[in-house]
Amino acid sequence: MSAEASPAPKTKASFDLHVWGPVLALLALVAFGALLNPNFLSAGNVTNVLARSSFIGIIAVGATFVITIGGLDLSVGSMSAFLAGLTIIVLNALAPSLGIGWGTILVGMAACLVMGLGAGLLNGFLITVGRIEAFIVTLGTLGIFRSLVIWLADGGTLSLNFELREIYRPVYYGGFFGIAWPIIVFAIVAIVGEIVMRRTSYGRHCAAIGSNDQVARYSAIHVERVRLVTYMLQGMLVGIATIMYVPRLGSASSTTGLLWELEAIAAVIIGGTVLKGGFGRVWGTVVGVLILSLIDNILNLTDLVSPYLNGAIQGVIIILAVVLQRGRKGGA
Repeated sequence: MSAEASPAPKTKASFDLHVWGPVLALLALVAFGALLNPNFLSAGNVTNVLARSSFIGIIAVGATFVITIGGLDLSVGSMSAFLAGLTIIVLNALAPSLGIGWGTILVGMAACLVMGLGAGLLNGFLITVGRIEAFIVTLGTLGIFRSLVIWLADGGTLSLNFELREIYRPVYYGGFFGIAWPIIVFAIVAIVGEIVMRRTSYGRHCAAIGSNDQVARYSAIHVERVRLVTYMLQGMLVGIATIMYVPRLGSASSTTGLLWELEAIAAVIIGGTVLKGGFGRVWGTVVGVLILSLIDNILNLTDLVSPYLNGAIQGVIIILAVVLQRGRKGGA
C-alpha cells in the first residue's frame, strides 16, 4: 500500500502545472507570435514590449503583496494618473525658480515618490484604522484620483514644459547597454520583490495574514501595521512607475493609467498568487505581465482579433485563472 502511494507525490513535485503553466503559456505565445509575424522577435519590438510592460509590471509587484495579505487595490491606475498630473504641475512650477535642468527633474521625481507614499498611506489608513473593506476604499479612491486629475487638467491635458521634457526623455527612451531604463527598473523591482517575499519576515507575515489574520495576531504579528506598510509600498511603486511613464508622453489626462488596475490584478492572478491571499509569487507576476503584454502586441501586429478587445480578453483571463485556482483547491 505504501509502495503504491509513494510515486504520486514524486510526480507532483517533478512537474506542477500550476507553477509552470504560466511559463509554458509564455513560451507558446512567443512561438505563436514569431510564426504570425517575422518582426515579432525583432530587437525593436521586444524592447518596445518590455518597456511598455514595465509600468504595469512595477505596479503589479506591489499588487502581489497587496493580494497576498488578502487585500485589493483598485485605485492604482487612477492614482498613477493623479501622480503624473501632480508631478507635471510641480515640474512646471519649479522650472522658473530652479531652472531647466536635472535638479528640477530630480525634485519632481522625489515629489512623485512622496505623493505616491501619501496616496498609499491614505488607502492603508482607511482600511486599517477606518476598518473599511479594501474593495470599498480603493473603489472610492479610484473615483477620487481620476476626478482630481480631470479637475487639475480642467477637462483637458496637463503638459510638461517642452524644455524639461527634452531633458527628461532619456528616463524612458534612454538606457544602459541598449536596455531601456524602464526595463532595468522593472527588473530591479521584481528581483527585490521576490527576495522580500521569499527571504524576509515581512514577506512571511504577508502570507500569514492572507492565510488567516486571526492566527497571525496570535503569532504576535502586527497585522494592521503590515497592511498599512503594504499599501504604502503599493503607492510607492505606483510613484516609481509614474516617474518612468511621464517622460514617455510628457502629459497626463483623464485616460492616463486607464484599466491599469485590471492589468495588474490579471498579471498577479495569472502568475499564481492566490486571489484570497496567503500565497504570493513575484516571479509569477512578472510572467503574467509578459503574457498580457505579448497578447496585446500580437493583437496589434496581426488582424486575428481587434486590439480593442484586449480588455475583454484580460477579463476572460482573470476569470479563467480564478477558476483554475478553485479547481486546484477542490482537487487537493
